[in-house]
Amino acid sequence: MSREVSDRVSSPTFSGLSRQSGFTVIELMITLVVVAILLGIAVPSFTNATLGSKLRSQASDLVGGVALARSEAIKRNQAVTLCASSNGTTCATSGGWQQGWIVRSSTGTVLQSHPAAPSGFLITASAHSIAFQPSGAASVSTVLKVCRASPTVGAEERSVSISLTGRTSVSKTTEGTCS
Repeated sequence: MSREVSDRVSSPTFSGLSRQSGFTVIELMITLVVVAILLGIAVPSFTNATLGSKLRSQASDLVGGVALARSEAIKRNQAVTLCASSNGTTCATSGGWQQGWIVRSSTGTVLQSHPAAPSGFLITASAHSIAFQPSGAASVSTVLKVCRASPTVGAEERSVSISLTGRTSVSKTTEGTCS
């Protein structure tokens, strides 16, 4: 290699000029403003998108609890109760189902315990407990409503309907009234 070519290759600057690259403060501030505006639009939409998933999950857990209570009543040939429970061992007489629920045999054995719903969610029903007979029939037909009450009332809810025969169905509603 000639001396002239090797000097050009090993020289860190060409023609004696060095160029610095980067963002100016103004470019950085404009970028941050655009990102803040996009986040301001995206975060509420993302919150509502995840709301449907959380409601579906809670409704599915309730359906699973109903199915377990009903099948255990048939299998054990004794009454099994699904009830709201704040401590995971005994049935509650006040408060909503959002505090958690248990599946309990007639002998008092807890077959399943479900923790409380995420903060801000309500699960309401007219009954605090549903007993399933050895035939699989429920003692009462009821609807459990799963909704978000805070920080703001959600735009949708899930209704878990339990018939007297013990069958469940889930429907999506958009009443927007969570109480």
